[in-house]
Amino acid sequence: MDTAPSAKGGFTVRDELIRRGLRLSQLRLLLALSETRQVSAAAVQVAMTQPAASRLLSDLEKTVGARLYNRHARGVTLTPAGEALAERARQTLRGLDAVQHEIAAIESGERGTVRIGSVTGPAVQLVLPVIRELRVTYPEIELSVLVDTSNKLGDALIAGDLDFYIGRVPDGMETRTVALDEIGPEPVSLIARLEHPLSRRADPTMADCLAYDWVMQPEDGLLRRTVEAYLLRNGYRPPERILSTSSMLLTLAIICETNAIAPIARSAADFYASQNAFGGRIRCIDAGRDMAVVPYSLIYLRDVEPSPAVRRVRQLIRRKIPSGRGGQDPAP
Repeated sequence: MDTAPSAKGGFTVRDELIRRGLRLSQLRLLLALSETRQVSAAAVQVAMTQPAASRLLSDLEKTVGARLYNRHARGVTLTPAGEALAERARQTLRGLDAVQHEIAAIESGERGTVRIGSVTGPAVQLVLPVIRELRVTYPEIELSVLVDTSNKLGDALIAGDLDFYIGRVPDGMETRTVALDEIGPEPVSLIARLEHPLSRRADPTMADCLAYDWVMQPEDGLLRRTVEAYLLRNGYRPPERILSTSSMLLTLAIICETNAIAPIARSAADFYASQNAFGGRIRCIDAGRDMAVVPYSLIYLRDVEPSPAVRRVRQLIRRKIPSGRGGQDPAP
């Protein structure tokens, strides 16, 4: 349809034919007439009588202000105006069919946008497998994934920038606004470069690890607080030399290029230490294997109705939880 500037500087739709009384039934009939070239056959195709079809076509000609077809002995021939309107009718009806398919896909959860947040460990353990599955089973679901600390993910959820996140309820969050399904604790592993000096030791200890530089979250990070509390409980002092960063990319770069050690979520550590990641240049150090961060959960706004696509993705994530916990959304 044409558009024109409005008095307020925007644009308004010129719906002249609609205001004159143009109906979709008339467009369907004209399109059938262009295909059959017979008024009687066109009437049958749209399930109406021939007299009713003739009246509808006459009304359509009055609405557009032009003759749309000419009769002859073997049927009818569309005029140039009729051909132009029939082609536009074909485009309009195909567009409406396409919209109906889109709506059906959205309502069934086969299409839509889902915005996920996650702390590092579950991003690798739960979200990554779901991304792989969706690319095959529901390719029209568009995902965006934010990997960050629970504090920032909580802020993003409250601001409406996430549909849900996998992490923890940060201090200060208004807990009445959210609901959560607990998943479980997050084990921690220490990582270092493949050729690290500790790789030559059969059974490295935590004391051995503390002799090197460490890369950790900033002081307010939950993982860092967890590691420092673990060290104190077991009679160790915190590392003497710490580089603080919240960037996983910088952490991995430092680990690969120096003898520094870093604590990260075990699921992420196992992934980075595999042959498929970083060319196998990272290894896990077998020390402090009983370190774990407090349980994390699948967290979402309590009073916000999720879209069918969001419900479907949450279901898929819950199926990836090893323990089988995590609640259940109704089927989309």
